[in-house]
Amino acid sequence: MEERIRLRLDVAYDGTGFSGWAAQPERRTVAGVLTATLDLVLGAGVATGLTVAGRTDAGVHASGQVCHLDLPAEVWQAHEGGLLRRLARLLPPDVRIRAMTEVPADFDARFSATFRRYEYRVTDAPWGAEPLRRHEVLAWPRPLDLAALNAAAAGLVGEHDFAAYCKRKENATTLREVTRLDWRRDPDGLLVATVQADAFCQAMVRSLVGAMLVAGDGRRPVDWPASLLSRRERSSEVTVAPAHGLTLVAVGYPDDPTEYARRADLTRRLRVPSTS
Repeated sequence: MEERIRLRLDVAYDGTGFSGWAAQPERRTVAGVLTATLDLVLGAGVATGLTVAGRTDAGVHASGQVCHLDLPAEVWQAHEGGLLRRLARLLPPDVRIRAMTEVPADFDARFSATFRRYEYRVTDAPWGAEPLRRHEVLAWPRPLDLAALNAAAAGLVGEHDFAAYCKRKENATTLREVTRLDWRRDPDGLLVATVQADAFCQAMVRSLVGAMLVAGDGRRPVDWPASLLSRRERSSEVTVAPAHGLTLVAVGYPDDPTEYARRADLTRRLRVPSTS
């Protein structure tokens, strides 16, 4: 049997020109571009099993995305020294593989992850977003209060059913644990929301941001975003914030590689709400 090795890829991309991560017929996607470039360098179908930590939507960026794939050991040994630079020459400028690292076979970019961390950038400057940052910053038309944003965020931290903030999928739970949610104002005036959880359901981060922004500009009370957690269906009152302000900045994994398989098994178990 052919010996195969698993590689972890750390990936960054500007999501502006992509229809999301997942490969789609007739659409330009991050997975499609990576696969085509790997096939060009290594041969069609040599790299297999491309699996990502988080499937970002169309227009969403990443500076800390993680995926894995499998290669024949002899191919990796032949290309290891120069593969990263060769791929850099052939990849389009809006996607970069920043590192390729051999990992244990039971590492799973998706299921071994302990957290995903996103940042959402907003400006409330009266002139809007700076031209060089317009693809990653949302221009908000009203002044935003940092204290109000953080008060709204505080009520959303913890384990909750986020059905009001998710696009529900059949046989999928909307129970999630948000371990961090806060806002800061950087020296350049940008407001940045940091959102971290064990996992997110579709459109959840942008929905949370959309709810907090209307609390931050005073159109809703600061406890309104948390009040929606009692609902069991998606709320039509929540406006999903635009994709271009969102960036996946980090994915966490166990420090001990022997824990990859255990973490993957734990993640695969369906979250069941407590009956207490």
